[in-house]
Amino acid sequence: MDFYAVLDQVLELVGSRGRVSHQALKLEFDLDEMHFQALKEELLFAHAGTIRDEGSGFAWVGQPPVIGTVPQPQCPEAERRQLTMLFCDLVGSTPLASQFDPEEWREIMRAYYDTCGKVIARFDGHIALYLGDGLLVYFGYPLAHEDDAQRAVRAGLGIVEAVGQLNGVLTEKHGVSLAVRLGCHTGLVVVGDLSGTGHDDMALGETPNIAARLQGIAEPNTLVIGALTHQLLGGLFTCRSLGSPPLKGVAAPLEVFQVLSESTARSRLEAIGNTDLTPLVGRETEVRELQDTWAQVVEGRGQVVSLSGEAGIGKSRLVWHISEHASDVAWLIPFQCSPFYQHTALHPVIDALERVALGFDGHDSPTQKMRKLEGWLVQNGQQLADAVPLFSSLLSIPLTPEYTPVSAPPDQLKQQTLQAITTILLNRAAQQPLLLVMEDLQWVDPTTIELLSLIVEQVPATRIMMLLTYRPDFEPPWAPLTHLAAITLGRLPPDEAAQLTSRVAGGKILPAELMAQLVAKTDGVPLFVEELTKMVLESGRLVEHAEHYELTGPLPELPIPNTLHDSLTARLDRLSPVKSVAQLAATLGRDFSYALLRAVAPWDEDTLLRGLRQLTDAELLYQQGLPPTATYRFKHALIQDAAYQSLLKSTRQQHHQRIAQTLESRFGETVSTQPELLAHHYTEAGLTAQAIPYWRAAGQRALQRYANLEAATHARRGLELLSTLAETPEHAQQELSLQILLGAASSFVHGPQSVEHNYARACELARQVGSTPELFPALSGLQYAQMVHGRMRRARALAEEFLQLAQQQDDPLILAVGHRMLAYTAWWQGDLIDVRNHSRQGLAFYSLDQHSAGLIGYSQDSGVVCGYLSALVEHVLGYPTRAVQAMERTLAHAQGLGHPNSVAMTLLMSAQLSQLRRDPELARMHAEAAMAVSREHGIDATELWCLLPHGWALAQQGEVAKGISDIREGINRRRAYGIGAVWPWFLVLLAEAYGAVGQLGEGLAALEEALQWVQQNDERLYEAEAYRIRGELLLKQHVPDTAEAEQCFERGLQVARQQQAKSWELRAAMSLSRLWQQQGRRDDARELLMPVYDWFTEGLDTADLQDARELAEGLS
Repeated sequence: MDFYAVLDQVLELVGSRGRVSHQALKLEFDLDEMHFQALKEELLFAHAGTIRDEGSGFAWVGQPPVIGTVPQPQCPEAERRQLTMLFCDLVGSTPLASQFDPEEWREIMRAYYDTCGKVIARFDGHIALYLGDGLLVYFGYPLAHEDDAQRAVRAGLGIVEAVGQLNGVLTEKHGVSLAVRLGCHTGLVVVGDLSGTGHDDMALGETPNIAARLQGIAEPNTLVIGALTHQLLGGLFTCRSLGSPPLKGVAAPLEVFQVLSESTARSRLEAIGNTDLTPLVGRETEVRELQDTWAQVVEGRGQVVSLSGEAGIGKSRLVWHISEHASDVAWLIPFQCSPFYQHTALHPVIDALERVALGFDGHDSPTQKMRKLEGWLVQNGQQLADAVPLFSSLLSIPLTPEYTPVSAPPDQLKQQTLQAITTILLNRAAQQPLLLVMEDLQWVDPTTIELLSLIVEQVPATRIMMLLTYRPDFEPPWAPLTHLAAITLGRLPPDEAAQLTSRVAGGKILPAELMAQLVAKTDGVPLFVEELTKMVLESGRLVEHAEHYELTGPLPELPIPNTLHDSLTARLDRLSPVKSVAQLAATLGRDFSYALLRAVAPWDEDTLLRGLRQLTDAELLYQQGLPPTATYRFKHALIQDAAYQSLLKSTRQQHHQRIAQTLESRFGETVSTQPELLAHHYTEAGLTAQAIPYWRAAGQRALQRYANLEAATHARRGLELLSTLAETPEHAQQELSLQILLGAASSFVHGPQSVEHNYARACELARQVGSTPELFPALSGLQYAQMVHGRMRRARALAEEFLQLAQQQDDPLILAVGHRMLAYTAWWQGDLIDVRNHSRQGLAFYSLDQHSAGLIGYSQDSGVVCGYLSALVEHVLGYPTRAVQAMERTLAHAQGLGHPNSVAMTLLMSAQLSQLRRDPELARMHAEAAMAVSREHGIDATELWCLLPHGWALAQQGEVAKGISDIREGINRRRAYGIGAVWPWFLVLLAEAYGAVGQLGEGLAALEEALQWVQQNDERLYEAEAYRIRGELLLKQHVPDTAEAEQCFERGLQVARQQQAKSWELRAAMSLSRLWQQQGRRDDARELLMPVYDWFTEGLDTADLQDARELAEGLS
């Protein structure tokens, strides 16, 4: 029994009896004089207001305790557990004690116990017993950890070190030096309250006895461990085998080991090395993505990749793979965060510097360490006078006289150190590509996060690949950036789990029923697959043949691996009196209110409050506020999952039904603001028909709030449920609404091209049920999907069908949408007069008070679309000033709506207009603003389109390579999305950029593709420019093809005139005039150019008109 458990019972005893003698307490709790004196001091110091010492006993002087009002906790039941036990004993304590006065010996022992206790507490051990001068410590009870064997060994080594440090004080004050022996063993025990008194932590089994015997054979100041403990350490410590010495009371021979030190390995895989690694199974997509990212880094495009997933999912295995892949050219920097050093500033950095960069070993003197540090700093281009004081402070190396210590305040010193580390990494990356790995960020210290943040900001312009791994409960502090990529590792599908099982079995075939159970038990977690398969192979239940294994008998139920999930379940089991509270709370969700839990709970309020208090005390829940307005949150999602999954399915359904019905009847505001809650609970209750309308309501509400991804998820969930019901007219109507909703939401997330099937199905359903009002948004969505695919003829036909139906309804909103649809299609087809006419009519029918309904049903605001189309077409038709004014009005209107998609699209179109005006500065500004809005709201398709004007602007500003990269990225990613519209525009501007750097072949190939697209898909907007740019590139060839160039200019001029595109006509006329001027046909050139130039009455400050004026002056 630990000290404070005795203290609590003494307080209770004195409080209930009023007075208790010292002798009675010694007898009741079996206290020797030293422990009794420690108890007495604590009572009189910490409880002076309630306890008084009367010489021979204690008296209660506080308020009389009210017996029976404080609920007593139920005694924890005994349980079978795997436990790591550490036995620590003081060497030669009996002769030592005889050398001192009892009071002085008591002081020495208190210092010893305090020293050991602090080390044990640091590693979350539990001191179960004080045995004279010895300690019995549990690791794994009452709280389990995934690394209890490591914790026990670290505690053992820590005690040896701490006692050594204590000896300095004891020698000076008492003239004595202490030594300890430690034994540690892992095994199965029965632990808990065996006596039924609630005061017993006894562990039964041979494990405690073996731990004590191992302590007995240890040399002073050493730690000896058993075979299972050694196996669980996984090579993270250096050990020396002591063979299998006889151990009293232990019949079977047991190999034992002396732990010498922590090894240089910082992970299980690092300790295993290449030879014992299980081949990587699955993860092809992730491997390809990492390798592609590394290739970009080698080329100078730095990247940050986060790799997240639950414990055992294979993060470190992927890190190992990419490290091997990059090792030929990379400078590898492996950093490892540790649960034991979460509060030690820059521990991963210090550890990596000492182990990897500087190569310190345990025998290095301070002078040797300083020489290694100096050499490394010089190698990395640092000035020793500045860098050595910083790094010597960081690494705790005494500073030699030739250096001046840093006198800056601590925070300034920290910043200087972080900057110095960052500078070294950046300098090294300039010499060779750098792979910087930081594993297990869930245990990172705050200062290391600061360092990472500094590096993350500077990565894009370097040859650094940062690979960061962490578990799902860690949230990176960095905002989304283009150079940050996130990979979330899921569990392996059953076929890959089976493949991994076969690999672990050496390729030999396992019995089918065993394979099925292994796959089912491990649930696709690679580490679990490996461990369970190895366990079975070593169990003696299989006979090995040449190509297969055979079971020796009936297949037993396989044990579940000892994982985090199991430790969480064990925590719930140990809280058995309140486990049902946790289960019901978990059914509510990760976050829940006291009010709702109270409304659905079957217990009285006192019982519920007591249960919640125990759960918060046990740190399963966080509480904010006080009941009845309190809210709660499960500390980890896994805790909630463990509690919820422990329920029977029938009980879950009952809970969900009660919750849904309670929400519906008593929490009207929640129903209105969070319909997804009712949808979820009715779904899990198996009440599908009740759930579907709430999924639809949740999707509509999410779309109104521009939460597009959530809206799509809700709509998709409703459709999934609907597919399980019989087909009826009512269900067809529900599916119609959900298909339209899913189409509207998904078009923002994945682009309109991704939802063609949703809208096609919606059109079919609308005609089937005779719902004309819902046929309109279905037709609109299908038309837009066709247009974005680049199928302009089909899109035009659907737009015309829509407008014909709209004219029969005489609804201004629908008429505005119809004209907008035709204007948009006409724009891409190059029918510019139709664009102007339909845009104007759309604006005439548009009414601001209808925009909300229009957004929900049609995804876009017709006033915004007609506005920016009107602006664009005015410029191409030859009215640059009107165009700018119209775009400014449209942008103000979009921003007033507060609709992210409208704002992003109008900013994009402003960038496109600036590109048409040949104003790269404005084009880049608007494009970057549009990208920012798109990223913030997850509007991927718009973000990709922004790469076109952005890349053009970069190329025009002299960053041609970056510009080409942007445009190519846009092309490649749009192709991956299945987006076809705007293809010629992308390709023509790409060709123009290629021409600027002399890549004429690539440019002409891009134009050939663009012109093929024009003919195949009738997307003729940029046709005139395609011919003109082709002519310009032909003239740039080593042997200019003037005849073909002239034909291209004439063809571009012809197309522009057919479209009445005065801006395109002016450009084509200038190109042809320049060619004729060079050929000596000045009169022909002037006669061609002047009528077009003289036609313009505005926009004389634009680049095109300024060039035309200059050319005209040269021809006069």
